[in-house]
Amino acid sequence: MRVARRKKDEKLPENMKLPTVDQIDREIEREQSLHHGKALRRNIFFALLGVFAVAVLLSLYVFPVFRIYGESMAPTLDEGDIVVATKPASYQTGDLVVFSSNNKILTKRVIAGPGDWVDIDADGNVSVNGQVLDEPYLPDGAKSKGQCDITLPYQVPESHYFVMGDRRSVSVDSRLTQIGSIPEDQILGKLSFRVWPFASFGSVS
Repeated sequence: MRVARRKKDEKLPENMKLPTVDQIDREIEREQSLHHGKALRRNIFFALLGVFAVAVLLSLYVFPVFRIYGESMAPTLDEGDIVVATKPASYQTGDLVVFSSNNKILTKRVIAGPGDWVDIDADGNVSVNGQVLDEPYLPDGAKSKGQCDITLPYQVPESHYFVMGDRRSVSVDSRLTQIGSIPEDQILGKLSFRVWPFASFGSVS
């Protein structure tokens, strides 16, 4: 088969123009960006798959894993966070715990333990056994008496824990009789380690 060749001095048709160097550069950049986007999506997919696999393995063989719902623990924990729990011998003031209440799984912070006396003033300052709690985990302006229908001061029953959310103005917690103090056998564990999102990977407090 013969291939037609353009003579050296033959001109290109007017409707056929060769791309400029700038046009070629832009096309190369577009192709590279397209491939980069595909690679990024692929990496995100495998990262999510890895997190899911780790969460499943941990929940089955080592520690229970929980996903956070709601915003009562913000900014410490946000909705969608995936957190690993441990089962300590006992719980201390400030611990983040997950528990079962009214057929729901909730996350709150331990404020007081069995036998402790809890009081909350009009400004939302919490006292335990007459001492005002130092709560550095609360953001500025977060303190609030919130929804509270228990009689104060309140004594925590034996084998129970008094818990509150970090967003005091909206949290539904032990300040309400519908929740009350949490029996120890309903506490599923202490939240210790966040595995998702990657940007917040690490211990929680």
